[in-house]
Amino acid sequence: LRAHAVDMNGNKVENPIDLYIYVIDMNDNRPEFINQVYNGSVDEGSKPGTYVMTVTANDADDSTTANGMVRYRIVTQTPQSPSQNMFTINSETGDIVTVAAGLDREKVQQYIVIVQATDMEGNLNYGLSNTATAIITVTDVNDNPPEFTTSTYSGEVPENRVEVVVANLTVMDRDQPHSPNWNAIYRIISGDPSGHFTIRTDPVTNEGMVTVVKAVDYEMNRAFMLTVMVSNQAPLASGIQMSFQSTAGVTISVTDVNEAPYFPTNHKLIRLEEGVPTGTVLTTFSAVDPDRFMQQAVRYSKLSDPANWLNINATNGQITTAAVLDRESDYIKNNVYEATFLASDNGIPPASGTGTLQIYLIDINDNAPELLPKEAQICEKPNLNVINITAADADIDPNVGPFVFELPSVPSAVRKNWTITRLNGDYAQLSLRIMYLEAGVYDVPIVVTDSGNPPLYNTCIIKVKVCPCDENGDCTTIGAVAAAGLGTGAIIAILICIIILLTMVLLFVVWMKRREKERHTKQLLIDPEDDVRDNILKYDEEGGGEEDQDYDLSQLQQPETMDHVLNKTPGVRRVDERPIGAEPQYPIRPVIPHPGDIGDFINEGLRAADNDPTAPPYDSLLVFDYEGSGSTAGSVSSLNSSSSGDQDYDYLNDWGPRFKKLADMYGGGEED
Repeated sequence: LRAHAVDMNGNKVENPIDLYIYVIDMNDNRPEFINQVYNGSVDEGSKPGTYVMTVTANDADDSTTANGMVRYRIVTQTPQSPSQNMFTINSETGDIVTVAAGLDREKVQQYIVIVQATDMEGNLNYGLSNTATAIITVTDVNDNPPEFTTSTYSGEVPENRVEVVVANLTVMDRDQPHSPNWNAIYRIISGDPSGHFTIRTDPVTNEGMVTVVKAVDYEMNRAFMLTVMVSNQAPLASGIQMSFQSTAGVTISVTDVNEAPYFPTNHKLIRLEEGVPTGTVLTTFSAVDPDRFMQQAVRYSKLSDPANWLNINATNGQITTAAVLDRESDYIKNNVYEATFLASDNGIPPASGTGTLQIYLIDINDNAPELLPKEAQICEKPNLNVINITAADADIDPNVGPFVFELPSVPSAVRKNWTITRLNGDYAQLSLRIMYLEAGVYDVPIVVTDSGNPPLYNTCIIKVKVCPCDENGDCTTIGAVAAAGLGTGAIIAILICIIILLTMVLLFVVWMKRREKERHTKQLLIDPEDDVRDNILKYDEEGGGEEDQDYDLSQLQQPETMDHVLNKTPGVRRVDERPIGAEPQYPIRPVIPHPGDIGDFINEGLRAADNDPTAPPYDSLLVFDYEGSGSTAGSVSSLNSSSSGDQDYDYLNDWGPRFKKLADMYGGGEED
């Protein structure tokens, strides 16, 4: 505070002075922990003195005095196992450390420690206190090796099966489940040098699944004795040794199944010349049954023989020819014929295997060459053009070219008119020997010989059209016709035949038109009243006699007003006029009808029309209100048929052929 001294008048009498008031602290605040719950962890098996965690409390009192000096201590520990003092706390810093050995997660996983903070330097008599909870979790270390639940396991597997679980290996590990300290890894130490098996770990149960990854053969190994070992993903903690129970034995029995016979050499290739006779033994294509411990028989049959050239012995697999093998056949691909055979045993169930036999056919000279081309044309005068000829042979080298082209000596006209000039081993030229040859088509025989051993020859015919040519050596149009073998006389005869045929067709058309005109004229001459053929005579008159001519036509006319109709006695009306009454409502067709509504629309319209009295026709029945007072004519019932026979109908014969039928019916009564 600043104090001022003044007199009664307010005058300053002394200099101002400062007065200092010191507030002395009293212990009126308890220590307060930053958190009410502290979480820490420590590995199991930790040595004494291992740091765990730190707790902190603050006191609002003066920290330079005892009022603000906080000290810590552990009040309780739960559980008190294996000792009631497993932890200690630094009284000044609040650091919690282990004080005893024996932390084991498998026994105690968590400790709850109550920590007290007291001021007045921890004097419980004068100081103020507060508490907090420290939760200490004991973390797992791999201090427990996995151990098999039994020392031996067994399983069974069929031969030739893969991805089959043979046995399940169960282990026990007391470490924390689904952690690297608990997850098991299995290894096969011995008993499987060929690698037929592997052990996979089930991620849920931690079991080891012995699985076949490479097919086993009963005939090679009937059983396997495996030694397996289990370990964890994480290495064992320092000082922990593997248990004797971390190894076990697995016995796997292999069961025999019926295996299919197989051909040791598949595909089997043999070489032979084509054309071997039927019944020739080619080879023995036998199969092996791997089931050595089963007494089974193997039978053979054909599975694929495209040309049906082969037979196989069902017992020993000997293959013979059923037809002549032809290298030039369409069934041959690159000189190789391929057939597939089936070998089947009599096991339960039966099994079969296939084998392919490839026959390489060596070519022989069995095809004579063919001349090419088959047709050609040449000018009737030499030195204008020639015909290049060659040959085609279905065989292959050396049974093909070079070819020899020759003209036969018979008939003699061939060598007289034609000559062949050799160009090379495959080509030659055919030309005229004489100065002029009449236009036409000539069959020129040529002998073609190949170079096979022995050589084959073939006499081929080439059709040569000899024709007049222009200066360029091309056949003219007239020359082409002449070369086709038609002379001038033949051409004229053909033209005459065509003219005659056209004349006959024209005459036939004129005759048909004239006949149609006559039929039409004849029909016009016939009186339609006299023509009774297939005619229906329609009569429109119903005269009622002479007195019926006096009738009132106004009764039959449409009245201009409807009063007399409305006032007419009920039951008497004219049905040829439109009735008066309420008209029914016809259904209205929708603008866009649904296909299913068409039938309903038609049925509703039909129902409305049936019930509509105003709908036409009105004149289906004519009822006349006035028919006259009588008739002087007699009743038509008096026109009875007479059977006396006194009527003479001979005059019907004079009426012409149209009444002949009627005259025969009535005029011939007396003769009958």
